[in-house]
Amino acid sequence: MTAPPVRKVSRAEVEPNRRRGGDVRILLSPRTVQSTSGFGGSLTLEPEEYVCEHIHPYSEEFVYVVGGQLRIRIGEELIDLGEGDSVMVPIGVRHRMVNLGSERAQVIFHLAPLAPRPELGHIDTEFLPDRSDAPAPPVGGAR
Repeated sequence: MTAPPVRKVSRAEVEPNRRRGGDVRILLSPRTVQSTSGFGGSLTLEPEEYVCEHIHPYSEEFVYVVGGQLRIRIGEELIDLGEGDSVMVPIGVRHRMVNLGSERAQVIFHLAPLAPRPELGHIDTEFLPDRSDAPAPPVGGAR
């Protein structure tokens, strides 16, 4: 098996996706670097901004707070995270994030394993007003 070429991906070259709230950028994925086991990216939330509740039926989600503060609800549990904190969202558990702080929150996330097809990887259980028709972030690609 031939390894895919190594490719640097800059956050600035990836379009933000705001469909579910915040500024979500899928940086390393099957589409961008031909990953085969998971994908990752960045999330920026301004004060009071949130990411709508959703489920990943095939993947665990690993969340690391680079800066700021946020509250994540995983199932029925509320967890406050600050700079340097991390948490894992188990497969199939509803979760939602909100920035309750007064400064921008910056988050790095990774999901693994990949869903069998990109459209199966994310189920929305809440929608932003006027955003339900926005395109999903491009994750998939040749594998």
